[in-house]
Amino acid sequence: MAKKKNISDQNIISFYMDYVLEYGAQPKSVYIFAKANNFEESKFYEHFATFEAIEKRIFKELFDTTLELLNKSEEYHLFDARHKLLSFYFTFFENLTANRSYVLFTLQQHKNALKNLSVLTELKMGFTKYIESLNIETLDIKEERFDKLQRRALQESAWVQLLLTIKFWMDDTSTSFEKTDVFIEKSVNTSFDVLNITPLKSVIDLGKFLFKEKMYKK
Repeated sequence: MAKKKNISDQNIISFYMDYVLEYGAQPKSVYIFAKANNFEESKFYEHFATFEAIEKRIFKELFDTTLELLNKSEEYHLFDARHKLLSFYFTFFENLTANRSYVLFTLQQHKNALKNLSVLTELKMGFTKYIESLNIETLDIKEERFDKLQRRALQESAWVQLLLTIKFWMDDTSTSFEKTDVFIEKSVNTSFDVLNITPLKSVIDLGKFLFKEKMYKK
């Protein structure tokens, strides 16, 4: 049988996901993987350097597909940051569920150490940029160094929250993963409630006002 000549990124990703689910293990070599899917080994390296690179791309594409779906919705663009993030979560976890067997295969043995898992690095980069794009309100201290620290802390805490939700979903045995939906809603809403800085801003504004009043009366 003639070898396949036109091999795309998506072909290789699909072949790889099918292979690990069928054999329950990563291919032992690129040669074995290419032979099993009837294409030249050299074609693999035109698209990916390693199997880990494929795994990283798969999780990034789950993220990219989520954003593409959201951006097609006119309603989504009218949402505030809280509801945009909720929409992201629900859509992202629908994508994870559609690929649950593969996701569990890849993450199950690392579910208690997801934060340092290298296959999630591209997902993290995309997700933290997404969090930044939401322009979630933080305290306006007018100090560049402190503002950067706030933004970094916000991105890191959002990433940890996503990882905790992935772990919860992996362990969820409820019908249609209903408990995960509840977890998403409660955790995202709680995070925004904690970030609700309006009362604290009022205290700071009051403090500034009293300070100015005291200064003028001297």
